[in-house]
Amino acid sequence: MSVKVKSNEKINLKISNKQFEIILKICLIIGIIIISGFIFYYIFTPEPGYVTFGILNENQKAEDYPTEAPVNDSVSFYVTVDNYLNKEFTFRIKIKKGDSNTVLSTVFGTNGTLHSIIGNFTLKNNENWISEKLNVSFSEVGENQIIFTELWQITSDVEEKFYNILWLRLNITA
Repeated sequence: MSVKVKSNEKINLKISNKQFEIILKICLIIGIIIISGFIFYYIFTPEPGYVTFGILNENQKAEDYPTEAPVNDSVSFYVTVDNYLNKEFTFRIKIKKGDSNTVLSTVFGTNGTLHSIIGNFTLKNNENWISEKLNVSFSEVGENQIIFTELWQITSDVEEKFYNILWLRLNITA
């Protein structure tokens, strides 16, 4: 009787091993298919585009920004926009002034005082734009005075969407 039990155990063990092998093969095939899908997706999905937005000093360099200015003296700078969206990008720039009480948001801009609007421009993919020299001055002494530059995407004839914001903080002296 013990020989018969051992032979049944061997048969059950062989069946169990076969089932395990089948399950293992199915799991490996599914894993290979999933990994291949991720690889194909990564290879054939283009990278999302982007727009760069910057402030340049009065020498058109991205360094050595002014931190102090006398009252009623102009702070000069340039604004730059580069389009890498793989499509056209239409925009306008709003220059605003503020202080430490100005509400700053990276979602909807600021509530600063509007200084100027630089008109509608359209850039094709891989094109860039640099503003003419911009000058902003402050009429009162104060610390933490701010020049805001807001990039607004124009989406239709009557609609614009906040895109990005940059700022310069200044101490205005007598």
